[in-house]
Amino acid sequence: MSTYIAPIRDMQFVLNEVAGLSDICALPGNEECSVDLVESILDEASKFATGVLDPINKVGDQIGHVCKDGVVTTAPGFKEAYKLFAETGWNSMPFDPEYGGQGLPAVVSMAVNEMWKGANMAFGLCPMLTGGAIEAIAHHASDELKQIYLPKMIEGTWTGTMNLTEPNAGSDLAAISSKAKAVGDGSYLVSGTKIFITWGEHDVAENIIHLVLARLPDAPPGLKGISLFLVPKFLVNADGSLGKRNDLICASIEHKLGIHGSPTAVMSYGENEGAVGYLIGDENKGIGYMFTMMNHARVNVGLEGVGIAERAYQHALWYARERVQGKIIGDNSGEKKTILHHPDVRRMLMDVKSRTEAMRTLAYYSAANIDRAHAGDAAAQSRVDLLTPVVKGWSTEQGVELSSTALQVFGGVGFVEETGAAQYYRDSRITTIYEGTTAIQANDLVGRKLAREKVPGAAMKTLIAEMSATAEEIAGDAQLATIAVNLKNGINSLSTAADWILANYDSAPAAVHAGSVPFLKLTGIVVGGWLMAKSAAIAVKHLAEGTTDDFYKAKLATATYFAAHQIPFAAAYAAEIIGGSDSVFALPENLF
Repeated sequence: MSTYIAPIRDMQFVLNEVAGLSDICALPGNEECSVDLVESILDEASKFATGVLDPINKVGDQIGHVCKDGVVTTAPGFKEAYKLFAETGWNSMPFDPEYGGQGLPAVVSMAVNEMWKGANMAFGLCPMLTGGAIEAIAHHASDELKQIYLPKMIEGTWTGTMNLTEPNAGSDLAAISSKAKAVGDGSYLVSGTKIFITWGEHDVAENIIHLVLARLPDAPPGLKGISLFLVPKFLVNADGSLGKRNDLICASIEHKLGIHGSPTAVMSYGENEGAVGYLIGDENKGIGYMFTMMNHARVNVGLEGVGIAERAYQHALWYARERVQGKIIGDNSGEKKTILHHPDVRRMLMDVKSRTEAMRTLAYYSAANIDRAHAGDAAAQSRVDLLTPVVKGWSTEQGVELSSTALQVFGGVGFVEETGAAQYYRDSRITTIYEGTTAIQANDLVGRKLAREKVPGAAMKTLIAEMSATAEEIAGDAQLATIAVNLKNGINSLSTAADWILANYDSAPAAVHAGSVPFLKLTGIVVGGWLMAKSAAIAVKHLAEGTTDDFYKAKLATATYFAAHQIPFAAAYAAEIIGGSDSVFALPENLF
C-alpha cells in the first residue's frame, strides 16, 4: 500500500485553530470565502489527489518523460491528469478574479498544494512554476501583457517557467550572459542557453510562457544590468489565437536522481534570428521582478518538504502495522506482534509525524500572514519576510531527513525500489537545492532579514517576544509544563545566537555565515516548537471541555514529543554558531 491520503483533519485543525481561517476569510477581498467552503474544497482536492495524481506518481518515477527532436512527451497519464486539473479549476484558486481567478486566500491554496506535493510532487511542480510566473506578470508586467497572458495561464491552458540558471551562472546570477536586443516594435530578440528549467518543455498544455533573465546592450554589469523578458513558446496573434513557433527549443532534458515525472529542460533561445520576447517592467530591474516569482516558489518548495514527509510517513506507518518481525523488547507474552510495537520504530514514526506537523503549521501560519500582508498589515509582511527562508530551508532539510527515517522503518526492503519508499527519498533531495539552496536561504536570513534589516534584528526580536509570551502563558498548566520549559530553553538559545550574529556581523561576516545554516535550523526548530506549543494548548483546552475526539490527545502527544526530542537541539545549534566558526576555517586549503 502506498496510496496517499490527505491528512484533512490535521489540515483543518491548523487552518481553523492556529492560522485563524475565519479571520482570514473576513479580510477585504475574501468575502466569498468561508470555513464551510474551504472544508468542501479540501474534500474535493483530497479526492483529486488520491484518485488522479497518486495513481500516476509511480509511473512518472519509473517511466518518466522522453525528449526527441526537441519534443517532450510526458509520462503516461500526466497529460490527461493535467487536462482534468485545469478543467476542474484547481489552477485558478489564488489568483485575481479580474483575469479569471477564484481569488481564494493564500492559506487555502497552501493546504491544497500540500496535497498535490504529497500525491505527486513531480506533477505539482508544473502548476507551482506557473503560479510563480503569474505572480511576476501580475505584479510587474504592462496591462497589455497581463490581458494577453494571465487569463490563459490562470485557467491552466498555458503554463509558465522560470529561466535563471545558465551553464556558467548557477547561484551567481550576476554572471548571466543571455542577451536581448530591441527590435523597434516593442518586442525584443532573446538569445542564450538556460539550464535546469522545470517543465521547460512538455505536451500537457497548449503554450508555455517562459520568463527569461537576459542583458540588454550596454546594460550595467552584474545584477544591476539584468532585465526580465516574457518569451512564449508560441507567439500569440492579435485575436488571442496561437501563431507561429518561437525561435526556442528544448535542447535536452536532464537525467536526474528523482522527480523523474518532471521534465527538467535545457532551453536554447535564438538559434536563428532570436526568440521574440517582451520586456516585463523596466529595463535592468529583472532581478527584483524575478524575486517575486522566486519568493512564491520558495514557500511552495518548503511545502514540498511537508508533502513528501507526510507521504513517507503514511507509507511507513502502513508497513509498521503490517510487518511482523522479531521479539518485542519488554514483552514476555510470546505473542507475535507487528514492528509498530518495537520502541525504535515507535520513535521513528513519532519523529516523522511530529516534525511533519510542525512543518505544516509553520507553512500555513506563514501563508496566513501572506493573506494579512495583502490586506495591508505591515507587521504580517515583516513576519512573512523573516520566515520565508525558514519555510523553504528548514522544511526541505526536514523533508530529506524524514523521508530517510521513513525508509529506515522498512529496513532492507525500503532500499528496494519495488516498495516505493526509495522514491520519496530520491524526490526529496532536490528540494534543498532548487529555488535557492539551504545556504542561500540561511544567508538571506542572517543577512537581509536579521543583520541588515532596516532596524537590525527588529523582526526577530518581535517574534521572540511573542514566543516568550506563549511559553509563559502555558507554563502553569501541568500538561504543558514540560513543553513550556523546553520552549523557553529553545527561545533563549535563539535569542543568544541572534544577539551574537548582530554583534559580529559587521566585524566578522565570514564567521557569522559559517554558522548561517545552523541558525536557520535553530530558527525552524524553535518557531516550529512554538507553533506546536500553541497547538498543544488548544488541544488541552478542548480536552478540558470534555471532547471525546482523540485527535486532540494525539496532538498533545506529538507536541510533547517535539518539545522533548527536537527543541533540545536548539542549544547545540547555538553553541555551533557562537563557538564553531574558527574550526570551519582551521584546515588550510592544501590539506583538504
